Amino acid sequence: MPIGIVTDDDFLRELESYKDNKSPEPTRTPVVEVLDKPGRKEGDTNIPDSLRKIIGETSVLEGRKAALGLAGMFGISPSSVSAYAKGATSTTSYNEPKKSIIEHITKSRKRAIKKAQHVLNSAMGAITQEKLDYADAKDLSTIAKDMSVVIKNLEPPAPPSSAESNNNQQFVIFAPQFRDERSFEHITVQE
Repeated sequence: MPIGIVTDDDFLRELESYKDNKSPEPTRTPVVEVLDKPGRKEGDTNIPDSLRKIIGETSVLEGRKAALGLAGMFGISPSSVSAYAKGATSTTSYNEPKKSIIEHITKSRKRAIKKAQHVLNSAMGAITQEKLDYADAKDLSTIAKDMSVVIKNLEPPAPPSSAESNNNQQFVIFAPQFRDERSFEHITVQE
């Protein structure tokens, strides 16, 4: 019988032919071994980048609680969620974020900011002088205020300005003044 994949009937028929054969060699009983399943093994802690990106995005856009809930479904620790929100792949690489994760989080943040800006502009455009005379304008201003808070929360933190930093270095440059010849004293000399 050639080596290969056979049906159960072919396998049993071949097995019976070995049992019927009264050869001096003892027959061995074949054993069917179950091969390992492809994919992640039990106890494997490698997290795919796609899941890191989704958890980081969830943490930034929906909050830490939502990200912890998502990570809990996959058995991921809260400290890893904090790292993914900063673009790192683990707590040990917290200060060295992975570029692809940071880019994904930034793109998601920009999409959310764009939507909030659109709603903000619509709400502000709907506030007219006529509506300002009535109570509905208060509701519209509340919407506008809420959208501005959303945008402020989603924007990445601005780098500290030079006034806030500790490196307040000053350079003072002196430039000599040019004087005209008429400003000097005149001395008459006889030779």
